[in-house]
Amino acid sequence: MEKLIITAAICGAEVLKEHNPAVPYTVAECVREAKSAYDAGASIIHLHVRYDDGTPTQDKARFKEVIDAIKAACPDVIIQPSTGGAVGMTDDERLQPTELLPEMATLDCGTLNFGGDEVFMNTENTIKYFGKRMIELGIKPELECFDKSMIDMALRLHKKGFIEKPMHFDFVMGVNGGIGGELRDFIFMRGSIPHDATYTVAGIGRYEFSLAMAAIVDGGHVRVGFEDNVYLSKGVLAKSNGELVEKVVRMAKELGREIATPAETREILGLKPIK
Repeated sequence: MEKLIITAAICGAEVLKEHNPAVPYTVAECVREAKSAYDAGASIIHLHVRYDDGTPTQDKARFKEVIDAIKAACPDVIIQPSTGGAVGMTDDERLQPTELLPEMATLDCGTLNFGGDEVFMNTENTIKYFGKRMIELGIKPELECFDKSMIDMALRLHKKGFIEKPMHFDFVMGVNGGIGGELRDFIFMRGSIPHDATYTVAGIGRYEFSLAMAAIVDGGHVRVGFEDNVYLSKGVLAKSNGELVEKVVRMAKELGREIATPAETREILGLKPIK
């Protein structure tokens, strides 16, 4: 079985210090949280960025500032910028971090009702646009799928040349408006991707660790972090992203699964050399 790739989604665009005081906004706070996750065993940092007041932004300059600072502290870590941004941003606004030529970036594969009047828009043309841009720049997309229909969209667009193989999926499960986070839901998603694809599971809230366990056993990979869940256990706030990663590492060791280094992660995912 492949070694386990752990991704840490350190801050997201929606979670606030009101939810957990350790949620990072500033550059220094992002470095602190990224390093805590990296030191614990994460090889990928899934990155949103904020201004110092917590406002989410896709500004290229802010991304560069945060990425450079994280790389100074964790030189070999893989930085995976989000192109999801926040609800209401334009396609070109969301794509700004791809201009920095990261090794990976996320590519959302469908539209989702986030709750109330919030709709996270990803039309077919948006997905094609993002996919084409990533091919042109040599960036490996992590295909974020909040439901089975989004896997189907990714597979159709692969056939049309907008997404290249080998494909790497991220099942984001338990989000309002998307697929649930029960084991049956995981099995459904897992059985819907090609045999030569890899995948990561991001369980939201209470589903984070139960889905992590399922992925560890199945041979998949795991995402944890404040973007998805701020609790270490019921009612107990995590002190850092590193604590969440440490819990996954303990689970993996109990199940006999080794943790992938950044170099091993690059080999597993077939990342292209950095330009």
